[in-house]
Amino acid sequence: MSQWPISNIRSLTVIVLLVILSPLEASPNIPGPWGFFGHKRINRMAVFTLPPPMFGFYKKHIEFITEHAVDPDKRRYALEGEAPRHYIDIDHYGKEGMDPFEVVPRLWTEAVEKFSEDTLQEYGIVPWHVNLMVRRLEDAFREGNTYKILRVSSDLGHYVADAHVPLHTTENYNGQLTGQKGIHGFWESRIPELFADDYDYFVGKAAYTEDVLDYIWIEVEKSNRAVDSVLTFERMLTQSFPSDKKYGVETRGTTTIQTYSKEFSKAYSDEMDGMVERRLRQSIISLGSFWYTAWINAGQPDLDGFSEPVPSEEDVKEEEALQQQYNSGDIKGREHPH
Repeated sequence: MSQWPISNIRSLTVIVLLVILSPLEASPNIPGPWGFFGHKRINRMAVFTLPPPMFGFYKKHIEFITEHAVDPDKRRYALEGEAPRHYIDIDHYGKEGMDPFEVVPRLWTEAVEKFSEDTLQEYGIVPWHVNLMVRRLEDAFREGNTYKILRVSSDLGHYVADAHVPLHTTENYNGQLTGQKGIHGFWESRIPELFADDYDYFVGKAAYTEDVLDYIWIEVEKSNRAVDSVLTFERMLTQSFPSDKKYGVETRGTTTIQTYSKEFSKAYSDEMDGMVERRLRQSIISLGSFWYTAWINAGQPDLDGFSEPVPSEEDVKEEEALQQQYNSGDIKGREHPH
């Protein structure tokens, strides 16, 4: 598949910079992997990886794509089966020194046959769910349903981003097994909130992906290989940092919270040598490539001819119910890492 050309790069650069610098509204009640900030930024910046036939459509609806990036986390408050779609505790399958990536079949049917669907659901299904969502996006493109395209594109971005997070690939997902509870939110929320404005968002062009499932498994493996560093560097810094300097107090809205200090956060980010930025950047190009792949596989429909997004009555009711469940604060599935 040939690469798509970039035209008028100077204008595109200006647009990208404006979007990067535009504020992302902070919703203090939105939890979740990458936090509200990271998920919204990943979805937003993936738009700028797209080729001209797609860019205009996604740019027109960029606020929808951005704001709905957190919907899957809200869904965890409404659906029992939502949580496993956000992670895979791959190390569960790597007992006795075995490489879990050699143990777990990449194909869903083979994995079910080997371990049972109940077991897979218990320890997470994110790579398979990403693959499923790409197929759903293909269907939405074929149907020409603008609202469905935007909803599925937004949701897909969330799951893709989660698959790029090291702590989404381990049973020790919040450091709870090593006395480092809280590291989950530290890595994927606190660090991006403090330093993401300095990240490089020129990640390249979306590329067609021959095998989505294989691609996302490779990214999950990259994430998992970084788990030891994520945990080890935090432990080393905690031992060497003055105890009264690790945490600080900040006011957010009307609430005062204890959080990791800027000094400790900077030291941790430096120690990881840009790991958070690299995984965030990879999330962006992966997402853009999956959007592009779904569009290609659907026959490259003319998006300029699609109508405005109009949710069905069922869509509206579902979203209202989702928000109501989310406001209740009763999350389903395993404890939230934040």
